[in-house]
Amino acid sequence: MNKKELAIITGLTLTMAFMEILGLPGLLIFHFKLADVNPYIIPLMINFLLIGIIAFPVLRFLCPGWKIGLTATGLLKGLKRYSLAGILAGLLSCLAFCIGLWPFDNQPTVWKILLEGILYYVGVGIVEELYVRGLFLNVVEKLAHKSKNKTVIAILVSSFVFGLGHVPGMLEMSPLVIVFKVISITGMGIYFGTIYKKTGNLWIPIILHIFIDLCALPYCFTTFSGYRTVSLVGLLVIYTLLGIYSLALMKEKSRILRE
Repeated sequence: MNKKELAIITGLTLTMAFMEILGLPGLLIFHFKLADVNPYIIPLMINFLLIGIIAFPVLRFLCPGWKIGLTATGLLKGLKRYSLAGILAGLLSCLAFCIGLWPFDNQPTVWKILLEGILYYVGVGIVEELYVRGLFLNVVEKLAHKSKNKTVIAILVSSFVFGLGHVPGMLEMSPLVIVFKVISITGMGIYFGTIYKKTGNLWIPIILHIFIDLCALPYCFTTFSGYRTVSLVGLLVIYTLLGIYSLALMKEKSRILRE
């Protein structure tokens, strides 16, 4: 284990997490108002670009041996093998949102749908998978290298932290909503982490993460910003089951998971 490289990657992970969760420095530097788009969205998207500008030279020149799996190798095979559960979970969550938000009371502009409902979530999927799975999960796995269950430990730890990382965005919600959401997001994280380690390809969880996030598009068509009970319970059931499915996948014989 290269301790210097591990320290650099850990620092990069913390930097990316800080920038993505708090939206800094984007929210302090950039101020845009475009049609009915949430004024925080564009600064956050610019922050994603800043994260990329920071991450690329670190991974390319300082830690060239850190393999995160941004490759075409195994992409199609992995999607065919593991994407169905994620697609089904995304569609069911979209249905849960629609039921909870009906009747819709907002007529969004094209800008809101494109930026807030699509491009923003593309950025979220790429950035979060890069630092949660590509960096943090692998850091935990290397730190637990003496354990025969190091990969399972890394998946579970990174998934729980992934869930907790969404708490800052829910501070105005009730404690019960926060707990339900953390459990749901943790289950989602277990799925992403499992298919990442099963395939060794980071593009697979990125693609499925983006798809699942895009299933929240119904929120562009309502002025309500919280979670109805039916939606909250639906998400809890859907992603708890997805997490259980992923735990079962971990038990399957796999070269990658045993390494």
